[in-house]
Amino acid sequence: MGVSPDTPSEQFRPFLPAPPQPEAPAPTFGFPVASPLQDNPPAYLLLPVYPLQRRRRRRCCCSRVLSASSFLIAGVFSILLLACAILLLWPSNPELSVVLLRLNRFRVTPLPSVSIHISMGLKIKIRNPDFFAMDYSSIVSSIFYRGELLGSVTSADGRVEARKVSHVDADLHLDGVRVLENAIYLIGDLAKGSVEIDTVTEVQGWLRLFFFDLPIKGKISCITHVNPEDQTISYQDCHPA
Repeated sequence: MGVSPDTPSEQFRPFLPAPPQPEAPAPTFGFPVASPLQDNPPAYLLLPVYPLQRRRRRRCCCSRVLSASSFLIAGVFSILLLACAILLLWPSNPELSVVLLRLNRFRVTPLPSVSIHISMGLKIKIRNPDFFAMDYSSIVSSIFYRGELLGSVTSADGRVEARKVSHVDADLHLDGVRVLENAIYLIGDLAKGSVEIDTVTEVQGWLRLFFFDLPIKGKISCITHVNPEDQTISYQDCHPA
C-alpha cells in the first residue's frame, strides 16, 4: 500500500506538537507630540493599552456585625428588665414600728412567791412595701424578763393593702405570773428602782403573688426600763429583730 506523494508531511507526524502561533501584538494608543524638527513628519507617542481588571467585590460583613450586636443588646436589655421586675415584684417582709408603748400598771409581789403583774398597751404600725396586698394571720406580742417568757397576747388577723400602712392595737395583761429562774434578779432590780423588760411583737402572714402564696413575717423588739415606784417608763429602745 503506497503513500501518495501529494500528502503533506504533517500527516506523518501526528504526535508532534503544533508549531507555536505568533502572539498578537498588544494594542497601543498613540497621540501626536511636538517634533523639534519642522521638516520631519509629525511624531506619535505609543502607549500600551492594558485591559481593566474588575476587582472582586468583597462582601461587607457590616450587616453581620450589626445583627450580632443587635441580638447582644436585646439579650442584655431583656436580662436587665427581668432583674428589675424580680426586684420590684419579689415580696419583702413587712416593716414594723412601735408608735405607742403605754404602761398602765406594774407591780411585783415578793411573797409567798415572786410574781409580777403587768398591764401594757402597744400601738404597732405595719407598713407593706410590696406591690401586692398582704394578709396576716395574727400579731403576737410577748413580754420577757431576762430571756424568761412571762406571757403573750395574740391579736386578730387583718389585711394591709399594697404600699399602704395599717395600725394595730395590742393590750398585754399579766396577773400574778410567777418568776422562777430570775426571782433573785427581779428583787435586786426592785431595790434599784428600775426593772428591764423586753417586748417582742411578731407578725406572720402571706402575700399572694399571681397564683402563689408566699410566707412573710416581721418582728420588732423593744427594751423598756420600768420604774415600779411612779409607774412610768424611764427608757425605751425599739429595733427590728
